Amino acid sequence: MDREISKEVRRKERRRRLLKWGAGIGIAVVLIGGAIGSMQTSLQRKELVFSTVDKGVIEVSVSASGKVVPAFEEIINSPIHSRIVEVYKKGGDSVEVGTPILKLDLLSAETDYKKLLDEEQMKRLQLDQLRIRNRNKLSEMEMQLKVSRMELSRKEVELRNERYLDSLGAGTTDKVRQVELDYRVSLLKLKEDEQKYENEKSLTAADYKVRELDLNIFRKSLAETRRTLEEARIRSPRKAILTYVNNEVGARVSQGSRVAIVSDLSRFKVAGEIADTYADRVAAGSKAVVKIGNDKLDGVVSDVTPLSKNGVISFTVQLEEDNHRRLRSGLKTDVYVTNAVKDDVLRIANASFYVGRGAYELFVVDGDRLVKRKVRLGDSNFEYVEAVEGLEAGDEVVVSDMTSFKEKNTLKLR
Repeated sequence: MDREISKEVRRKERRRRLLKWGAGIGIAVVLIGGAIGSMQTSLQRKELVFSTVDKGVIEVSVSASGKVVPAFEEIINSPIHSRIVEVYKKGGDSVEVGTPILKLDLLSAETDYKKLLDEEQMKRLQLDQLRIRNRNKLSEMEMQLKVSRMELSRKEVELRNERYLDSLGAGTTDKVRQVELDYRVSLLKLKEDEQKYENEKSLTAADYKVRELDLNIFRKSLAETRRTLEEARIRSPRKAILTYVNNEVGARVSQGSRVAIVSDLSRFKVAGEIADTYADRVAAGSKAVVKIGNDKLDGVVSDVTPLSKNGVISFTVQLEEDNHRRLRSGLKTDVYVTNAVKDDVLRIANASFYVGRGAYELFVVDGDRLVKRKVRLGDSNFEYVEAVEGLEAGDEVVVSDMTSFKEKNTLKLR
């Protein structure tokens, strides 16, 4: 016959089973925790780029795109409508002052120039004819004035004699009056002839000046035609590199069209472009920094295009070291134009994570962990970014690309 198990025995048995279950659960928790710990993402410090938050000066700048261009470049245009007959040089050739580059068909232009030379000679001969005619006419008038003066002198003597005879009673009053009237008429006629002579002299002088001025204007036009004809013999205006030439023999070229470009490839400048929304931050005289890889070249904005084209404005940066070894024509660069200076601000290193003012989530070192923190960043330059909120001096911040961990809030740091 079975005996009833005592309560004490049952209590001990229950306690033993609870202990077994508790031990099993504890072991399971430890195992799960270990598994989770082993699955947590960890990164090595040497794989990341850190920046320590400090206080300092930020020369606030805006970034723009740039392209290296020759410091000096001259476009050679065709001065006349013509066609290309011969090409003497090709792109990349070195040229000296006066080196022939290409030949245009100048037959028609030279014929027109010779016609103008003949016309100039004709105008010059016409001016000589006018001078001779004027001189002859004035000589005739001068001779007539001499005759009139002699006639007046004769009548003056006659009047004096008649007055003397009348005083002696040998003459008549009517005769004196008649001679006196003739004298006065001759005197008026002489004054009239003298006035005509002065007027004619002024008129001929003015007419001669007009014709002479017309000839001088024509000669200036002729000199311009001669200069145009000389420029049509396309030559290099200076010692440089021929960077472009229209080498299509037989092609028609219009007046003013580009036929060649010569450039000085020993000196360079940077042609920059920036969105017109930043137009108020770029001005002539502003300090600029041009980055080519790891090299930084200082410069100054020399001019800014006042008009926006396709949403961008253009400007030019004159470099302090315009013959730097890294400079190559056509090379793309980053340009940073300074527009303000901020003193004693928190700052971190500028890197690819920064795309402008606003809120960011950055990983900050916390012991052996990286903890995601919400921060607000402000202005920047090519070296530093202003930390407005969320960071303190001494914080160590990851500035390398962390986009693959954007879903993580903490990372283990090894």
